[in-house]
Amino acid sequence: MQRSKSTAEALPLPDSLSTQSPAALLLDWYDRSHRVLPWRITPPMAKAGKRPDPYHIWLSEVMLQQTTVQAVKAYFAKFLTLWPTVGDLAAADTEEVMKAWAGLGYYARARNLKKCAEEVASQHGGRFPDTEEGLKALPGIGDYTAAAIAAIAFNRQSAVLDGNVERVISRLYRVETPVPAARPEMRRLVAALTPTERPGDFAQAMMDLGSTICTPRRPVCALCPINADCRAFAAGDPERFPVKLAKKAKPVRYGTAYVATDAAGAVYLCKRGDKGLLGGMTEVPGTDWTTDPGQNQTPPFAGKTTPLWRDCGGIVHVFTHFELRLAVRHAEVERDAIVANGWWEPRETLAAQALPTVMKKAIEKALPGCFAKTS
Repeated sequence: MQRSKSTAEALPLPDSLSTQSPAALLLDWYDRSHRVLPWRITPPMAKAGKRPDPYHIWLSEVMLQQTTVQAVKAYFAKFLTLWPTVGDLAAADTEEVMKAWAGLGYYARARNLKKCAEEVASQHGGRFPDTEEGLKALPGIGDYTAAAIAAIAFNRQSAVLDGNVERVISRLYRVETPVPAARPEMRRLVAALTPTERPGDFAQAMMDLGSTICTPRRPVCALCPINADCRAFAAGDPERFPVKLAKKAKPVRYGTAYVATDAAGAVYLCKRGDKGLLGGMTEVPGTDWTTDPGQNQTPPFAGKTTPLWRDCGGIVHVFTHFELRLAVRHAEVERDAIVANGWWEPRETLAAQALPTVMKKAIEKALPGCFAKTS
């Protein structure tokens, strides 16, 4: 596909109904309509002299990657209760951090979260760097997260581009280049819009606008504070943006999960290796995940006797890059019948373990209601 010339050059902004800049209009709207979030310093709070806590901003931004605001709120509160400061998190046991993170997904984020806290505590005296470059040097912090922390926590004039901002900026300028190829251009457009005054509030205003008004479907354009400057609104086609290429079908992988219980109902668990998908998380024994649905029927551990495994059906779990279909087997076995590097977890403490969602689904398939009983 031939790339069009810069959208900023291709089409002038429509005549605005206001003499104010889009940034000024957006900040006025944000002052009136901002969301109240646990990690956010709102305009009234800022006027009262409160300042953002970089630890809170960093923690929330890492948690919010690929996760909804509503899901993050409880995890954010839990982490602050357990580890009120970055130094507390740095000193925490890694296994406890993984347990607290379980259910948020994308577990490499949790491992990098711990590494980042350790580096901030040991190399920076417990203070986060206040520039994008300094932040990007820390484990697990990329371009977006560095820009967001720099803007929101330190009021740096950084171009913050997340999914919500992408949607707003692509409609405002009718960016015809499909994402992800359009992102460098979008970042330049955001940078040009970001004001020197209150850049952190501007970044959060763009996020709020994308989340509440400039939504993927049925955007409420009539209520948008910058609709007079929006090219897509003027053209009547906001839902066409951002332009995306057709999605490829996700590949499918297959495997088997073996849920072993003892006479008292304890579940046999083990730990995955630290690297790779779900690295460092807790699991039930299982086979490798392959593209061949006819494989993976042999339990990956040896024992004194062969348990009689019951077929419990299957589960489906969708990861970012593939769909996983797990057959689930269950057997009640003698404790000494399994010789492997794991442990027996009592049913009442099962929910507190660092089990990723896919493993909880497998266990629930074999033992219906087991997590409801321990919650």
